[in-house]
Amino acid sequence: MKKFYGLFAALLVAAMILPACAPAEVDCSKEDVFCVGLVTDVGKINDKSFNQSTWEGVQLAKQQLGANVQYIETSDAKDYEKNIATFGDANYDVVVTVGFALGEATIAAAAKYPNIKFIGVDQLQAETVNGVSGLSFPEDQAGFLVGALASMMSKSHKVGAVCGTDVVPPVWRFGEGYKAGAAYADGMNGTSTEVFVVYHSDVGFDKTFTDPEWGAQTAKSMMDQGADTIFGCGGVTGNGAITAAAQAGGYAIGVDTDQYLTLPEAAPRMLSSAMKLITPSVFDLIKAAKEGTLQSGNVYGPAGYAPYHDLDGEVPAEVKTAMEKINADLLSGAVTTNVPPVKP
Repeated sequence: MKKFYGLFAALLVAAMILPACAPAEVDCSKEDVFCVGLVTDVGKINDKSFNQSTWEGVQLAKQQLGANVQYIETSDAKDYEKNIATFGDANYDVVVTVGFALGEATIAAAAKYPNIKFIGVDQLQAETVNGVSGLSFPEDQAGFLVGALASMMSKSHKVGAVCGTDVVPPVWRFGEGYKAGAAYADGMNGTSTEVFVVYHSDVGFDKTFTDPEWGAQTAKSMMDQGADTIFGCGGVTGNGAITAAAQAGGYAIGVDTDQYLTLPEAAPRMLSSAMKLITPSVFDLIKAAKEGTLQSGNVYGPAGYAPYHDLDGEVPAEVKTAMEKINADLLSGAVTTNVPPVKP
């Protein structure tokens, strides 16, 4: 984990977010030109979380592999196929699609553009699809870790999670993992923690991850009920929740990336983040595509939890030791979250 920060922290802080754009006027059909395009879901490229971490992986391909890189932000779900086709028709070598909702459009594009390699982030495949590498992560384990941390650090023994829609399996795994981790820590320590988990499933995909006002309001409601630690797992919606928690003096827990580095307004109260190591995982797959070794089917990236940063001095030594052991036990299989891959 520490090696990861040494390699990528500077990139996360200083990454240049380009304006939304169409493919550049580069002839991607030439053998000596390597082109990588990224299509977001309805979330923005600079969401300081999921999309941004993926884009940073693509930017690493520009820096280290000399790739020509561009992205398209999706504003309406009906544009998935059109946006992917923009890169397909331009003969891009690799197209990265971000999010569960783009799964069907990605599979359709792979059939239409058999010479292009597709990387679908958070797109777990039931069956292997030729030309598509589905990158997935054990979100339940990352949620479990920060749930355990929240339980051990909460003074009120009331904690909350504000999430995007539970229709998206990774989001649901984060939220349910959080509950399971808090229960596990309670079992270790003889405590009883009340866990509030709310999913923003009352709106469509165009709103669920881009609603910081709802996130902030939901977090405040939880804190009014005594919660002193808030986990945000839902893009900009989650950002609103953890920023509200931080501004109220509670503990904030980020998601996907180390949000201490990307969400300065919440950083002073950022206890940790439930991390999916998206940036290096995306880069590794792009590199494999360039080298001709990328395999179709499911690819699993690592997950974990971020450092305590400014709050390191508030975390007791016994909590740090317990977190290290829980993480090791999850990795070895000695501890399981018992969270299924999808909501029953």
